[in-house]
Amino acid sequence: MPKRHIIYTSIRNKKIKSSMKNTVIIGATTNTSRYAFRAAETLTKYGHEIFPVGIKKGTIFGKEISSIFTRPQFEDVDTVTMYINPERQREWYDYIIGLKPKRIIFNPGTENAELEKKAEATGIEVLEACTLVMLGTNQF
Repeated sequence: MPKRHIIYTSIRNKKIKSSMKNTVIIGATTNTSRYAFRAAETLTKYGHEIFPVGIKKGTIFGKEISSIFTRPQFEDVDTVTMYINPERQREWYDYIIGLKPKRIIFNPGTENAELEKKAEATGIEVLEACTLVMLGTNQF
C-alpha cells in the first residue's frame, strides 16, 4: 500500500498543503445515485487512496469492492467514512476499530453514539460530518 503523499494545490493563487489520506469507505456501492459512490468518486478525484468495502461485489474507480464479510485489512488507514446505518454497524464494531484509523467520519444518517464512544476510548477521532462537504470545503 502506498504511503501518504504531500502535494500542493493552487486555489485562487494560494498554495495549500494537502496530504493524501488512505480512506476506507464502509458501505461502498456501484450504485451511482448513492452518496457512498459520490464520495468514492470525489475522494479519487482529489487524489486520495480509497479502499471500498461493502456487501455487493463490483468495481468503482479501478478498485474492487472488498466484502465486509471477509473483514479485509488495510495498512496506514487515516480515515474510515461510514455509509451504513447504525443498526448494521453493530456487528462490525470490532472490525472498524481494528482498522486503527486516525478518524471515523459518521456521514448524515450513520451517527452512532455507541460506536463513537468505543472509537474515542481507543483514541480514534470521531466526526459527525459529511465527507463530500469536507472535501468541497478543504476540511478533509
